[in-house]
Amino acid sequence: MYTGIVEATGKIATVTPLAGEDLRVMVVSERLDMGDIAVGDSIAVNGASMAVVARSTHSFKYDISITTQRTTVGLEDPGREVNLEKAMRLGERLGGHMVAGQIDGLGEVLKCETVGEGRTLLVEVDRSLAKFIALKGAIAVNGVSLSISQIKDHGEQCLFSASLGGHLLEATNLRLLQVGDQVNLEVDMVARYLERLLPGRLRSH
Repeated sequence: MYTGIVEATGKIATVTPLAGEDLRVMVVSERLDMGDIAVGDSIAVNGASMAVVARSTHSFKYDISITTQRTTVGLEDPGREVNLEKAMRLGERLGGHMVAGQIDGLGEVLKCETVGEGRTLLVEVDRSLAKFIALKGAIAVNGVSLSISQIKDHGEQCLFSASLGGHLLEATNLRLLQVGDQVNLEVDMVARYLERLLPGRLRSH
């Protein structure tokens, strides 16, 4: 479980083919404290929970399946900067919102406009995720917990906006986003539970 508060960024250093179409990826980060990380622990990489298969003082490795490669973005591209967050421990402060590290879908950046010291992000997502997105609700974009400031259904798509503050831009890879980029999205897990408990009501809207 995660909070959507990025602890550090890192760079994908190497990508090595494994059996089948799986890959082993090494991420290097001098800012992420690896002192309490062991093999088998989980780290969210651009929002996707990945199990650590090897570690050193300033790097770790994870294996990514072909299925995950097809349903996420930015987890196996050499040189790419990625957001990193270690799994939270019981009793820690929840600064963002409850994030599972399971990507629900991809979004496309339509706008990323500078407003003062921050930016306004406009993302287009498939209409199938619209029922999980609410005004002033939470969503994780590349593993970053954001509050939704605007939402609009648009044909077969759904558009949502979020504000990115100056500190958030400095601390995450969201500062690198450009129009046309894809991002990993995880909707609020409370909405997912409601969809399971009240399927008739949610699917009728």
